[in-house]
Amino acid sequence: MPKQQVNTSIFDFYGRPPLDKALPLSLQHVLAMIAGVITPPIIVAGVVGASVEERLLLIQIAVLASGVSTLFQLYGVWKFGARLPAIFGVGFAYVPTLVAVGGQYGLAGILGAQLIGGICMMVVGYFIQYIRHLFPPVVAGTVVLVIGLSLYDIAVRYMAGSGNVEAPGFGEPLNWLVALITLLTVLIASQFARGVVKLSAIIVGIVVGYLLSLLLGMVSFEAVADAGWVAVPQFMPFELEFHTSAIIAMVIICVINSVQTIGDLSATTVGGMNRELKTRELTGGLLGNGLTTTLSAFFGALPTATFSQNVGIVAMTRVISRFVLALAGGFMLLAGLSPKFSALVTTIPYPVLGGATIIVFGMITMTGIKLLIKDELSARNMTIVGLALALSLGIAQVPEAIAQVPEAIAQLPEWIQSVVGGSPIVVAAITAFTLNLVLPRVTLADEERERERMARADEENNCSTIQDPEAATYSHRQEGSTGKASNN
Repeated sequence: MPKQQVNTSIFDFYGRPPLDKALPLSLQHVLAMIAGVITPPIIVAGVVGASVEERLLLIQIAVLASGVSTLFQLYGVWKFGARLPAIFGVGFAYVPTLVAVGGQYGLAGILGAQLIGGICMMVVGYFIQYIRHLFPPVVAGTVVLVIGLSLYDIAVRYMAGSGNVEAPGFGEPLNWLVALITLLTVLIASQFARGVVKLSAIIVGIVVGYLLSLLLGMVSFEAVADAGWVAVPQFMPFELEFHTSAIIAMVIICVINSVQTIGDLSATTVGGMNRELKTRELTGGLLGNGLTTTLSAFFGALPTATFSQNVGIVAMTRVISRFVLALAGGFMLLAGLSPKFSALVTTIPYPVLGGATIIVFGMITMTGIKLLIKDELSARNMTIVGLALALSLGIAQVPEAIAQVPEAIAQLPEWIQSVVGGSPIVVAAITAFTLNLVLPRVTLADEERERERMARADEENNCSTIQDPEAATYSHRQEGSTGKASNN
């Protein structure tokens, strides 16, 4: 019998390319997401006043949870898992709510509320097949577009030297030099190279930027030396507490994050696979994300979400091989079990990450636009998109405005203010979803018929005016008097 040919295509979800080809493609996914994975636990640890040991544990378990959730989503179990080329992990979108809840109730309050929020996310996933029509391309595309636009400031801060503008050395010319050389390398590799180098443009840029950073003395290996080799996660390393206001806040952000998941998964299929997202894939993605968020609470990991920067990589390279992304998930899994390996990955300077990922964030924005034009650009839809963009980005740029409006708003609980003003994605999702429900559904054809009707009515009015003798006589007299006045 003839030997069955093995599918080695990187452009096929079930393709299994050779390791030397898949490895660089998977590493760029790891490097694109690693900063986003470790930043939320670092922020939360600072807010809740965690010890050094607790801080390292939060980072380690966040990396581990990201690897597990990615593999779970790629392969799935029963109805759980999107089975799409998507990366999942501890996400940025929750940070404003986590900070508000953590500041009031500590880490135990966060994890207890997260447990309930994850369950609610699974409920949304179960019923999404009945309510998916409430999230058409105009809503999902708007969310993806705002995701891309809202990431630009993160990339620019990274290029300037840190995620914190008050960090020492922020904005120094040396940081910008490294960032711009990294960005230039990515552009050259993606536009002029061929084969694996072209597809691995992100990792090529990071390698060049990292080597330059080494030469300039910008890399510190102190964390690597202090980190242990192996650390197994523990069940319930932190207590779980349940507070009503914390649960409400977390449920809201988890449900809204489901809209972001819809947008990211839609962007993955549209940008990487050139097709619409299937209901089965969407249901599995939401159920899987809800389950990993729920289980993560028992191990001290923060809520999981889709990673938009990795969606941008898939859209840019069109590499959708599950094997490639599974390697990335495996790397994260190893990093979570080995703190030393995780510490090594975190030695990449911020300017290198910023220079490599800013083009990816741009691809996310373009994917959102691609989603939007799949629907009609009617006046109704443009109103939805325009108003959602204006409110979300406007409020995000001036979050202090929420505290300066009338006292009734200013006195709202802090978690409500953080939900409204902390994330433009949240505001965009709420605005687009609400307008899509409230505004009458008018298609381009309806608008064209209405214009034709108005044109005919206007033409009929003009004809009736000319045929009216009194109107015609009056018009003639007016013209005569005007002529005499001009002659005089």
